Amino acid sequence: LIPEVVRPQITVTTDWPGAAPGEVEREVVARQEEVLKGVEGVVEMRSESREGRGRVVLTFLPGTSMDAASVRVGSHLSRVRRLPRGAERPVVSTVDTQNQAIAWFSLEPQGEGGGPAEAYLEVAEDLVKPRLERVPGVARSNVYGGREREIQVVVDPAALAARGLTLAELAAALERESAGRPVGELEEGGRRYRVRALGELDSPAAVAGLVLPTRGGTLRLGEVARVRLGRAPRASVVHENGRPAIALSCLRAPGANVLEEMAGLKAAVAELNAGPLAARGLRLRQVYDETGYIRDAIRLVVQNAWLGGALAVAVLLLFLRAWRPTLVVALSIPVSVVGTFLLMRLAGRSLNVVSLAGIAFATGMVVDNAIVVLENCFRHHEAGEEAREAAVAGTAEVWGAILASTLTTVAVFLPILFVAQEAGQLFRDLALAISAAVALSLG
Repeated sequence: LIPEVVRPQITVTTDWPGAAPGEVEREVVARQEEVLKGVEGVVEMRSESREGRGRVVLTFLPGTSMDAASVRVGSHLSRVRRLPRGAERPVVSTVDTQNQAIAWFSLEPQGEGGGPAEAYLEVAEDLVKPRLERVPGVARSNVYGGREREIQVVVDPAALAARGLTLAELAAALERESAGRPVGELEEGGRRYRVRALGELDSPAAVAGLVLPTRGGTLRLGEVARVRLGRAPRASVVHENGRPAIALSCLRAPGANVLEEMAGLKAAVAELNAGPLAARGLRLRQVYDETGYIRDAIRLVVQNAWLGGALAVAVLLLFLRAWRPTLVVALSIPVSVVGTFLLMRLAGRSLNVVSLAGIAFATGMVVDNAIVVLENCFRHHEAGEEAREAAVAGTAEVWGAILASTLTTVAVFLPILFVAQEAGQLFRDLALAISAAVALSLG
């Protein structure tokens, strides 16, 4: 819909479930700010602390490579002292103005029946989401609605205290046992293999059988807690037509063509509905499509361009009162427009509402040079010169003035091509389209 705008910002997000805003500020954000202030190219740094989450936003100089900046930010974050227990690993992400969902889908049972949304949340996470993310141009897909399955540990405080354990020690043991760790090396046939133990606790029985060290020996977690399979607290609520549902969004990757991406998504949806979802009694239905707005906007701009060209030809015919000179002048419009398309293609720019608007604006400007040349040639012809001589003499006489006039117009828009800020990125296609069309009108 609009040109891609790269905002020179990087966001560092750290989740710490259950922590108060003051704790997040003191234990997480302040430590990160201390090391991030030394990142090269940062012109502004601001932070936000709220319950369970801290954010640090870094603004860089225009034109900074965000890939290189992300590497520098990650390197500096590694210098942060150990984060508090329970805090998750910081997530470094760039800010993308195009980072909005281009499509939304609803996963629902076929017909009027169907159970709760939790019944098919796993289908959305394990089947639908990976398939949508394999579509070229899709950066990622997010799932909303339902509650994820989790293993819940309900601790008996009295039994825990009787064994001389604290809740913090119990949580530390769970965290330690649920993480993978190296256990050594294995040699076989002259080859050496590194061996790593996977500490995933994937069932209530495995969690209940976890051995905990105590001051008087060891015990199993099941002796001081009740382990069960349950559902996580609801993070988002999605309803469709009064029924709980699962929603999926798709975000485009930077530089991806939205129209091509949407075609790939529709093919993926048709494949899912015809195969694995149909076998499970489910269907995936698209409820939002951004390409409709894009096509409508492009259609409106193209219609305005055609209307502007037609009005320009009508005005020429009204004042010139002859169809031949009007046709000569009118030919400058398609020549300039087609040439502009080619130049934009060579420059690697895309056709969008802004670039098409620039071509529409230039429709009336490209005939100016042709009108001046034609009128001067016509004056020479009326003075008695032959048509060929009149064309050569009339063009040569006003060529310098036309060139100067065109260059002044181009000079107004040309500096926009070199502006690195967001405004320059947004209006660069407009400036390029107008400058190219006006310059090509000299031909």
